[in-house]
Amino acid sequence: MNIAMTLGALACTIAIAAQAAAPASYPSRPVRIIVPFGAGSATDVVARTVGQNLAEGLGQAMIIDNRAGANGTIGAELAAKSPKDGYTLLMSTNTPSAAAPSLMKKLNYDPVRDFAPISRIGTIAF
Repeated sequence: MNIAMTLGALACTIAIAAQAAAPASYPSRPVRIIVPFGAGSATDVVARTVGQNLAEGLGQAMIIDNRAGANGTIGAELAAKSPKDGYTLLMSTNTPSAAAPSLMKKLNYDPVRDFAPISRIGTIAF
């Protein structure tokens, strides 16, 4: 099975599960998905694929918001400072959440305290 089909199936599963678990009123407005990398990057493509399937499953728009820079920490910081209301999601990689705290002297967010993981979307072997 190719990666596009796998991602599509995963996104549909997430959308269905999210719809079943969510209160009837959620989402009542568009949901922003922050991608801490540039448009056209692999993370962006995955976010757009998942976002499209979530939008179809939940009946609400998903807005992809690319905030590239500082190896993903700019977008991660924006997500960390956003209201914790379920209307801002972060589509991230391990760099802003696992590597950055070890590599940067001052990080304006705490990956453990500021984020709640929802799902693993995919993995890539090196």
